[in-house]
Amino acid sequence: MVTYVIRRFVIGILVLVLVSLIVFFSLRLLPGDPALIYVASQVGGTGVTQEKLDEIRVEFGLDKPVPVQYLNWVKGVISGDLGKSVKNNKPVTALLGERFQPTLVIGLVSLVLSTVLGIFFGLVAAIRRGSWIDTLVTLLSYVGIVVPAFMLAFVLLYLFGLKLNWLPMVGWTPPWEDFGMSVKQSIMPVIVLATVPLAITARQMRSSVLEVNNMDFIRTAWSKGLRERVIVFRHISKNSLIPVITLMGIGVGLIFGGAVIEETIFSIPGMGRLMVSSIFDRDYVVIQSMTMIIAAIIVFANIVVDISYGWLDPRIRYG
Repeated sequence: MVTYVIRRFVIGILVLVLVSLIVFFSLRLLPGDPALIYVASQVGGTGVTQEKLDEIRVEFGLDKPVPVQYLNWVKGVISGDLGKSVKNNKPVTALLGERFQPTLVIGLVSLVLSTVLGIFFGLVAAIRRGSWIDTLVTLLSYVGIVVPAFMLAFVLLYLFGLKLNWLPMVGWTPPWEDFGMSVKQSIMPVIVLATVPLAITARQMRSSVLEVNNMDFIRTAWSKGLRERVIVFRHISKNSLIPVITLMGIGVGLIFGGAVIEETIFSIPGMGRLMVSSIFDRDYVVIQSMTMIIAAIIVFANIVVDISYGWLDPRIRYG
């Protein structure tokens, strides 16, 4: 077990190194000069000499060869220094500290809801196979998978924000400042983020339960006269969760990827919105740091998922 965990962490580190190389060097292929963008944002870009531009490049380390810039950035990341934003002239850690809370809160709520509700609906649909519940869950899961997130967001904004005026259309308030307003502002973003993972989880859970339900040990449990609740929760559910747990690792990526669309549409000051603005501003350091943080979270989530297999199925042995 220990050997397996160490090997998974080593693989995860190699993945992060590969991601850092791809992101760092691909960003340098984009058109635009971060120094010029910095000048335009700070002094309006008028009356700036070449000497001033050279000073800015030296300040942000943009004057060095790209491989040297990469090595310097990696050294900073290892030591906890993510660098300084060219656009905002602030440490990246400070920017991320301001923007991480909305993304984390909404993302965690979306992940928990999509997982719990997806497992529940998939289980109910499989146990009541052929009933109206099964038909409804199957239909809604197909709709949830195929409807684009941005379209769902606009529909929710039009219906609940503009027409009915039930929910705030934009903004975000921390729950520790105003819990009621935070809940209202988070309902639509959470729905947008959770819809696709919920639909995928429900579909997978239904298929997995139907497969397990046809196994011999389940037939034996039914023939022994065990109550349905005992069979469903003690035997069927646990043995059906392995494929679903695998999807949770993928779901983390979907949540953070969807945050870019959700936070832009609902004007939420989170990491997704910061990522979009940083891409337009060619703010290399911010993009690199955010990408690495998201990649690290996804890698760690998948390691936890892999380790949990042994608890769900004792037959699994780690070599």
